[in-house]
Amino acid sequence: MNFMKILVSDQISELGVAKLKEKASVDVLTELSPEELIARIPDYDALVVRSSTKVTRQVLEAGSRLKVVGRAGVGVDNIDVPAATERGIIVINAPEGNTISAAEHTIALMTSLARNIPAAASSMRAGEWKRTKFMGVELYKKTLGVIGLGRIGSEVVKRAKAMDMNILAYDPYISVEKAEKLGVTLTSLEDIYRKADFITLHAPLTKSTQYLIGEKELSLMKDGVRIINCARGGLINEQALQRALCSGKVAGAALDVFEKEPAVDNPLCSLENVIVTPHLGASTEEAQVNVAVQVAEQVVNALLGEPLVSAVNVPVIPPETLADVKPFIPLMRILGSFYTQVFNGQVEAVEIYYNGEIAAYTVTPLTNSFLIGLLSVMLQETVNYVNAPVIAKQRGIKVREVVSRTVETFTNLITVTVRTSDGCQTIAGTLFNKNDVRIVQIGKYRIEVVPSQYMIVSTYIDMPGVIGRVGTILGGSKINIAGMQVGRQSIGGEAVMVLQVDSPVSEDVLSRVQEVEAILTTRFVKLE
Repeated sequence: MNFMKILVSDQISELGVAKLKEKASVDVLTELSPEELIARIPDYDALVVRSSTKVTRQVLEAGSRLKVVGRAGVGVDNIDVPAATERGIIVINAPEGNTISAAEHTIALMTSLARNIPAAASSMRAGEWKRTKFMGVELYKKTLGVIGLGRIGSEVVKRAKAMDMNILAYDPYISVEKAEKLGVTLTSLEDIYRKADFITLHAPLTKSTQYLIGEKELSLMKDGVRIINCARGGLINEQALQRALCSGKVAGAALDVFEKEPAVDNPLCSLENVIVTPHLGASTEEAQVNVAVQVAEQVVNALLGEPLVSAVNVPVIPPETLADVKPFIPLMRILGSFYTQVFNGQVEAVEIYYNGEIAAYTVTPLTNSFLIGLLSVMLQETVNYVNAPVIAKQRGIKVREVVSRTVETFTNLITVTVRTSDGCQTIAGTLFNKNDVRIVQIGKYRIEVVPSQYMIVSTYIDMPGVIGRVGTILGGSKINIAGMQVGRQSIGGEAVMVLQVDSPVSEDVLSRVQEVEAILTTRFVKLE
């Protein structure tokens, strides 16, 4: 990692920069123009940004060494994620770092909106004392509609419940069970619009959520409803909201985000019944440290090929299951690499059977690890968690996962059957003591192989003297045998032997092994 170079093009916490410097050479160059960024990016393996730097397709295409883009924050609107995915570049964000700050800002805006605090403060600064003008409402027993029950929405719910608010929530991706644990009632958007006294938005901005609140939705709401948006500009049709605010349909709005930012000329900012802040949801000292450190850790993990917990364009392993799943990552990569180096044929389909305790977890990252091992040897080019499934699809390789808690011999067993132009072959592996990798099936043979960097894999007719003659050839070539395992189906039938050796084996030596009587096939395997 010492030769890796990382460019930080927006201001982030020094603690985040320090975390990057532990593993790589880091340049902090803020306020680069688009042209300057394009000119500099070819020298870097990773780019870390906040919201100012626009990571366009042109930037990504210029980044010939670029492997990862890290966003110190939640949204990745300023990054061309599809273009990054096409080029196999991992896009990482820090979704948890500003959760508390954003939730607290939402509550602050809601209470300020209920009690007219900004307007009252402004009036006093003007030398006025107008108590009746700023009559507010209590939050107690009011109905709060929460649209989006992700990390931030869930934290808002916890705080609103502490103020004895009644919570209605909408989120199509949240189970009834989770909603019950939060103590909220899942309902429809229309129900929220009709019943809520306050509505707060915590949804991402997508094609389906753009203008989630518009003219029609506003017409369904209670007279005097109050709306808070600390999520994304574009969730609310600002022109429709302005009309509803001016007519009195909406009593007030508190906005931290806008369709176009900076929102210096936005007419909503001039309305007396609107509270506005300049995208401050994550603007706390704690949040800035959290997002910088989190994205730095994940950028380093991406460069090292470690599992990720917050990638945008890669299937990730949830943090709560990472410790259980992570040991299987090297196993799957070994199985993929081993397979490609031992068996012939053009790969057409891959079926992976996850049996045992591992079946309870998210297995797609493990499948991608197998594809990385398989394709890296086949293509001799950079294959990673982003482009592995894309490359497989482009090459017409069909991938299927099957999970089952049922397993007979092992606590966990992962079996891969690969269909090629030459037929089907199987390889299987497991873990002993949670992190000790074993290959337990090669083709039709049961075996117990401890993988090493260098191995010779031979199939042969099981007869006396074969293994000894192979050992003599290797010894005469000054190749030390560190270990050996064999597998067979019957005495005198076909068998397989795997030799762990301490150094690479030349083609000449392999040819001499192949010439030994009863040897059927010989392959040299190198695991990176």
